[in-house]
Amino acid sequence: MQKLLAYMITWTTYGTWLQGDERGYVKDGEVLSANPALEKSNLSSITQQITKLNPQQKIKAQNAIIEEAKRINHKIYAIAVCSNHIHIVAENNQIPMSQVVSRYKNIATAALKHTGLMDKIWSKGFDKRFCYDIKEINARIDYVNNHNQK
Repeated sequence: MQKLLAYMITWTTYGTWLQGDERGYVKDGEVLSANPALEKSNLSSITQQITKLNPQQKIKAQNAIIEEAKRINHKIYAIAVCSNHIHIVAENNQIPMSQVVSRYKNIATAALKHTGLMDKIWSKGFDKRFCYDIKEINARIDYVNNHNQK
């Protein structure tokens, strides 16, 4: 069995990438095709304004996550904070991935509250992609870094 070296985690802001989305969506690690009926159903259950981060908020969230990573000694290889989602490529360590995501969401939420965001900021859950060799790590890093150039 190969050793897990790193992973890419992704989560979205509230209401921006629903199950059924025309771009496809991920559920339980599986990439699924668009499902307009499911997307419409999910849109009808949104209880607040959709959350999109402005440039200042993206910087605040990124800085908060990077500082938390330093605090917990978690190596981040690449990070992209976009208006509607976050990608992080990080070294696998002793902290369970779900706890890492929870910490990063919580610390970013706290930072974003200072910018005036008071509603729910993140969607539930996250996507994960595993890296078992350097080639996979580099491919994920390139993917995330390309997001930073957009």
